[in-house]
Amino acid sequence: MIDVQGSGSDERLRRIEAVTDAALSQLDVKDLLEELLDRVREVLGVETAAILLLDVHAQQFVATATKGLREDVRQGARIPVGRGFAGRIAQEKQPVILANLAAVDDPILFDQGARSLLGVPMLAGDEVIGVIHVGCLRPHRFTDADVQLLQLAADRASLATRARASGLDRAAALALQRSLLPTHLPDAPGVNMAARYVPGHDIGVGGDWYDVFTLPSGWLGVVIGDVSGHGLRSAVVMGRLRSALRAYALVCDDPADALTLLDRKIHHFETGNLATVLYAMISPDRATIQVSLAGHLQPILATPGHPADTLTIPVDLPLGIGPRQPARRYTEVAFPSNAVLICYTDGLVERRGEVIDVGIERLRAAVEPGPAETVCARIMTTLAAEQATDDIALLAIHAADRSLP
Repeated sequence: MIDVQGSGSDERLRRIEAVTDAALSQLDVKDLLEELLDRVREVLGVETAAILLLDVHAQQFVATATKGLREDVRQGARIPVGRGFAGRIAQEKQPVILANLAAVDDPILFDQGARSLLGVPMLAGDEVIGVIHVGCLRPHRFTDADVQLLQLAADRASLATRARASGLDRAAALALQRSLLPTHLPDAPGVNMAARYVPGHDIGVGGDWYDVFTLPSGWLGVVIGDVSGHGLRSAVVMGRLRSALRAYALVCDDPADALTLLDRKIHHFETGNLATVLYAMISPDRATIQVSLAGHLQPILATPGHPADTLTIPVDLPLGIGPRQPARRYTEVAFPSNAVLICYTDGLVERRGEVIDVGIERLRAAVEPGPAETVCARIMTTLAAEQATDDIALLAIHAADRSLP
């Protein structure tokens, strides 16, 4: 072991720099953990080193990076939470030193030849996400300086693994969300449609979605919704709600009944989640629209010769608020020839430091009757250029000119 106090401040600084080197950030997480253990072994003069990350679902520690241990331990060994040396560190949430390891302390590490161990927790806030420990093949007394340096290494490893987990969650959420959004909108007689989805850049992927489907009766189902929260969990809930609403649409004659069933589903199977949803049904002749709103923003309708306006439709409570709610309502409105219906989530109109009415007014000013793709493009150019904090889902449905043969 290196005597930090006897070696002076220069040696102490060198040891700290070895585990906090900014150049480590250039490595991917696997290589960073391996390099970190190499440096820890060198500066502490130990023979073994290991990083074990917590698998929350399995409640096991997984050997993710190891040095000086046998092959069977290096290849992803799993240790139940609460067992062995790693379990003790996790339970106490503080450094643990065993100057004279016995078989009863940790049979695996004792069998590896370790005789003295030092381990520290890897923390994310107050939660243990892993453990890093080092060992000597002979009895040894670890110093407070050794503990401090290993804790620095653990903090460095924690930061890297959390960043990786966050990136993987966001990528998984985005992949799931995009897999559930229609790759192309259905061909439906009497209308043309266009849609946009843009993920938020600061907060991450959330639970925004849109959906369009033709029902056996000839009615056209139109959905846009937003599950509260962000990240993979919200995207998973969104996928379940989307599938459930499609099923309820097949057995309900109006959109309010379908949203009532979806609300029951959330209370029974998705407790604690909230969602706002617009569900509309466009008649087979495309002349009328039935709309029910569960806490969602009112859609905008633009008709030839008139400014675009927000439809005056009562807004019921969001889904998931409580088991006893007033009966949900739907409103029927006319869908004139060449009119365009705009459905959207709040990311399109909401801005920090600004009341949402300002954003809605900005949207109304950007909407003019015309082909759905043209309308969508104009809206995104006008409103979405500055968007950077929340997801956007936008759906435009244009009624065909019914005066043509």
